[in-house]
Amino acid sequence: MDNKKVQKKSEPAAPVKTPASSADFAFGKENYRLMLIGLALIALGFILMIGGGSDDPNVFNPDIFSFRRITLAPILVLAGFVVEIFAIMKKPKD
Repeated sequence: MDNKKVQKKSEPAAPVKTPASSADFAFGKENYRLMLIGLALIALGFILMIGGGSDDPNVFNPDIFSFRRITLAPILVLAGFVVEIFAIMKKPKD
């Protein structure tokens, strides 16, 4: 018998993982800024809907049907959701 050493084929080394860089994030800085703006619009819309109730259940308070609660607040909430969708769909700049 021969006393030869059997050489194994060398396998390629596993890729070295580098620390996460800004290119690894799904969203860019502008996307996060737009998301915060959209979130602020949604919160402001819900805050504007607050109130208008009556302390006495036997007395009707017509303030519940004000322009601010019926028109402005829902428009702000919808605008906030549109901004959120835009912020998610927008490609970050390289």
